[in-house]
Amino acid sequence: MEHPFNFNAEKGIEAILYIIKNGAKPTSLHISKVMYFADRKHLETYGRFICGDRYIAMKRGPVPSGIFNLITNIRDNNKSNQYSLITEIFEKANSAFYVENHCCIKPCRDINKNLFSQSDLECLDFSIQKYGNLSADRLTDLSHDRAWKKADESDNINIEDIVKTLENSEDLLEYLKDMYPGEAE
Repeated sequence: MEHPFNFNAEKGIEAILYIIKNGAKPTSLHISKVMYFADRKHLETYGRFICGDRYIAMKRGPVPSGIFNLITNIRDNNKSNQYSLITEIFEKANSAFYVENHCCIKPCRDINKNLFSQSDLECLDFSIQKYGNLSADRLTDLSHDRAWKKADESDNINIEDIVKTLENSEDLLEYLKDMYPGEAE
């Protein structure tokens, strides 16, 4: 199945701010894992990812590629990075947060909550509370689920494999295959 969502970079920037300003450890690893668990919960309950990101199977577990690119570009100050962002998005991210000592993400401004639905905030809050302050090793262990194990390192984690880790997987797969019934293909 083709990935059914499109990454919303502006919402990704706000998600980074929301996660670090609401109590999670301000590291790239913690942001990635909080986002993964929030997206899993949101997918299971509401049928979509919060920012529409794709997940990559990295050594320490699933990593949201769009959010990773946002953080990496700011950390590296967009220095010929292979993941370089379009200028407008880079400027928005650069005015929202900075990366201190190569790993600690610090906010530059308040969160724009208007980009989030109530369900987005509900799942982010749940994930921040449950996973935001666990150790990096514990988060790595928890995120090494069947979906991550099935993907090759540095490759996309198939959305179907993520769905199969959820309780309502059969219904959710059917929904994702035809999110807009009755529309022409």
